[in-house]
Amino acid sequence: MSIPKNTALILIDIQKGFDDIAYWGGERNNPDAELNCRKLLDYWRAHHMPLFHIQHCSVNPVSKLAPSNPGNAIKDIVAPIADEPVIKKSVNSSFIGTDLKERLDTQKIDTLVIAGLTTDHCVSTTTRMAGNYGYTTYLIADATATFSKKGINEEPYSAETMHLTALAQLKDEFATILTTENILALLES
Repeated sequence: MSIPKNTALILIDIQKGFDDIAYWGGERNNPDAELNCRKLLDYWRAHHMPLFHIQHCSVNPVSKLAPSNPGNAIKDIVAPIADEPVIKKSVNSSFIGTDLKERLDTQKIDTLVIAGLTTDHCVSTTTRMAGNYGYTTYLIADATATFSKKGINEEPYSAETMHLTALAQLKDEFATILTTENILALLES
């Protein structure tokens, strides 16, 4: 498997509002997701590869991710520098209501590496659309995380269960699922 040097890193919604675990469900998996996102970001920066920060700007004024709330800010660990593009969105997909696809197509990018928050919402929706648009898509399992959820009868589902089932739904149909170590090794080969 060969990874093109113009592969784009898409970092989705790594925002301070997600630090309020109680607000999002009470439990979160993969506490190292942001550290792994930073490893990816460091590699992309060091190799001058294309990358895009995605920032969720909720239209709900009480949301932790609303532009008027401090939780809207991208976490310091992956904060954009210099002229790194930040694409603001207000729905689950990084492609809806943004110019992400146009930017990728203009730069003739056909391979994406996706990481960020949360696995079963914006990461999943963006990954599904990337696959449907025909991009070769890699989703980095240990550079994503999510929160616990309640089912239709209020039954509890752990954050890890939500994470793993979201990855299972995307695997092979929409994306190749890898770890941070896997993708960095592929990029070096």
